[in-house]
Amino acid sequence: MPRRGSAGSFSGPLSAIAVVSIALGVVVMVMAISILRGFQADIRDKVSGFGGHITVNSYGSYRAYEELPIEADSMLTARLSAIEGVKHAQRYATKGGMVKTDDQIYGIILRGLEPGYDTTFFSTCLTKGRLPAIGCKSNEVMISSTIASRLKLGVGDKMRTYFWEGDSYRSRAFTVSGIYNTDLTEMDEVYLVGDLAQVQRLNDWSAPQVGGIELTVDDFDALNATARRVADAVPFDFRVQTIVDQNPSLFSWLDLLNANITLILTLMCIVCAVAIVSALLIMIFEKSATIGLLKALGATSSSVRRIFLLKAVQLIAAGVVIGDGVSLLFSIVQTRWHLLTLDPESYSMTHVPIDINAWVYLGVSVGTVAVCLLALLLPTAHISRISPARTMRVEN
Repeated sequence: MPRRGSAGSFSGPLSAIAVVSIALGVVVMVMAISILRGFQADIRDKVSGFGGHITVNSYGSYRAYEELPIEADSMLTARLSAIEGVKHAQRYATKGGMVKTDDQIYGIILRGLEPGYDTTFFSTCLTKGRLPAIGCKSNEVMISSTIASRLKLGVGDKMRTYFWEGDSYRSRAFTVSGIYNTDLTEMDEVYLVGDLAQVQRLNDWSAPQVGGIELTVDDFDALNATARRVADAVPFDFRVQTIVDQNPSLFSWLDLLNANITLILTLMCIVCAVAIVSALLIMIFEKSATIGLLKALGATSSSVRRIFLLKAVQLIAAGVVIGDGVSLLFSIVQTRWHLLTLDPESYSMTHVPIDINAWVYLGVSVGTVAVCLLALLLPTAHISRISPARTMRVEN
């Protein structure tokens, strides 16, 4: 029969299983957090791309297709841009209307942008053509792939659009300069992107009159604090809303996802703890004779515990390093090649987004090590109960 600690012992395979279990737990925890953060950031960026993080407009504007103008000259936008936490301020206006083709009538909202508008978001969403010319009352517009498909329009095509003004209407012949796609159904189904001056002409507004001002912030976590500073800097009859205020159901749903992540983290921590505790208990049971001999030679229980804790720390560290390495490798591959795809109609994106953040890896690693070490207090306490005399009798 093989002696304890020989090749026939259970501690070797169980140690390998413990390392694999910890590695898998770390992978699941890191990927769950990274995917959730990536998903939340992707949705947030798409929504804010159409409306900024903070919007300043009139209290009478309840719908995007029926805005009341505000007086917003360059001095006001410059003052808002100088507020702490504000990255950029830009003016916009929207106007509801409909597009008529030979066989269809389709409702749209024209979103007018001013010269100098930050078009980074629209550039990343552009699939065909180019961005519309902004300024000089340009008649170019960019439409979504959804609208282009339904109305059978392409780059360079003319589109006859009608806008209601009281009991009458005004028509405009726009030229499609480009086609964009955000995978956000609420946006792609209705929005045309064009020149602010066109909306001002349709509404008979003067140059300073716009539908509102969009603000982007440096730190989204400080959104509410920045919004309060903006509210203090604008006239009392201006309404200040954050992107969360405008989309409460969407952001409530995103916050609800955090509860799922908490559950996953709890379960994975339990799995890691059980794996390392099982491995250490088997190790202690197999080495009970050695522990008894060490105690008979004068070793204290605390010194023996340190030996087993060092071995357990090695296993935990190996599992954490392997788990972090696998997670990072998969994240880089997914970010670059988008191997895992999604249905855009269900998830508002074409692939699984991943946010690679060093703090996530550090937090999961430290948390896993801490939980496992706390769990080891139970099995190591058994060492003090091992009697040298009893183990000697068993061996004899």
